[in-house]
Amino acid sequence: MSDASLGDAHRAWLDALGILTGSAAELTVWQEQRYRFAHRLGELLTVPHVGGAPVIGPVVYGVQLPGAGLSYVGQTLASERRLRDLAVGESHHVGNTVPPEIWERVIVVQWPQLLGDVPEAERALAEQDHGKDAGLALEYQLQRQTRPLLNGRRRTHNGEWRLRNLEDSRSRGARAAGGLPTLFGRVWEIWQELSSMVAPQHGDPVLTVPAGRVVFPSLIV
Repeated sequence: MSDASLGDAHRAWLDALGILTGSAAELTVWQEQRYRFAHRLGELLTVPHVGGAPVIGPVVYGVQLPGAGLSYVGQTLASERRLRDLAVGESHHVGNTVPPEIWERVIVVQWPQLLGDVPEAERALAEQDHGKDAGLALEYQLQRQTRPLLNGRRRTHNGEWRLRNLEDSRSRGARAAGGLPTLFGRVWEIWQELSSMVAPQHGDPVLTVPAGRVVFPSLIV
């Protein structure tokens, strides 16, 4: 898309927001509509579902967009809280950068459910510190594997962006990544399965597997 087309799209977006917030009554409806959607998405990401247990505790997750593809990969030890905040955006920049109403899918992998498939020494390492290092390691490995745009740059203090160098990272996740090869392999298998599932034409916006789920926001009504 050309710079002129991007500029036109930006002005159209601002014009649409001006209409949606043009009066106190319209702003109230807009606020209620957006929170209703975000709250419903948070529910679908966490509550028990047909074929799937509730999502609690440690997970890795990703947000995929219709045009840009997989754009963000994250992890949390408290998915019951963090995934509900993902779309609301109160403490998560993805919901503020890209409205959840246009997300294509959200992928969630409950990696502790895969620990029975890994060697005992690796399982013990993954369980240390309540799984904190393991979650960071899996997040780092997924980011290296998939290169999501919104993880690839950091904000600077002068209002610009700089690229992250994942290969030379000395982060806690990068240091721990080498000790969990089997676990990452299992997570990657589930991640690819959820990434390739075809969205239902109608009805249920959630598809589940034993260690995760994928939610399609466009199917939320």
